Amino acid sequence: MNTILNISAYKFIPLPDAVALQGTLLERALALQLKGTILLAGEGINLFLAGPAEAVRGFVSQLQADERFSDVAPKESWSEAQPFKKMLVKVKNEIIRMDHPTIQPSAGRAPAVSAATVRRWLETGFDDEGRAVVTLDTRNDFEVDQGTFEGAIDWRITKFTEFPQALLDHQADLKDKTVVSFCTGGIRCEKAAILMREVGLDHVYQLEGGILKYFEETDGAHYQGNCFVFDERRTLGPDLSAKNSVK
Repeated sequence: MNTILNISAYKFIPLPDAVALQGTLLERALALQLKGTILLAGEGINLFLAGPAEAVRGFVSQLQADERFSDVAPKESWSEAQPFKKMLVKVKNEIIRMDHPTIQPSAGRAPAVSAATVRRWLETGFDDEGRAVVTLDTRNDFEVDQGTFEGAIDWRITKFTEFPQALLDHQADLKDKTVVSFCTGGIRCEKAAILMREVGLDHVYQLEGGILKYFEETDGAHYQGNCFVFDERRTLGPDLSAKNSVK
């Protein structure tokens, strides 16, 4: 029986008090007997938590009481067992490392497109203006190998810091196309979409909420395989159930 609620969420917002928040959030999570990882940085928050539903949602409510996080909307899935071994709260330079300091999502996002819209576009291969649509996987190669959208562009990067150079090497291939960047939960494709617009690609969108939100809000059509997640569930299928299979 699936009694453990798993959530993931992030928000890019200036957090000059990241170090102070570290202790506060760790204390709250431990008091609720949650496990997982919370990353804090000057650019925002990224969290993965699991536990009984009441405890997890209680933590989210406390977090949302801070107006900076009032609109945080976690993606949810369920599991039979706790997929994390401990509770960690870390302060980093970036909540997702890109090593490209000009990219500041809190200063303005690239346009996002909903899961339902992406599914509709992939059904025909064109966006609402008749422009050819391509999907760009911004994840690492071993994640892509577990599953991705049909025909997705995959530059075989081994870490996200390689994405900026890969974009420079391949940006000509994306010209005059509508590009939908995607990743597991939205955090990487958000930075990627901003960078693509910065280098002059005009028709770039990020898949709102990433693959997990696509699974949650659609039937998973046009996605092949499973989605790698960074916990002991290993991979999730389009029904958001654990598959525990890594090649």
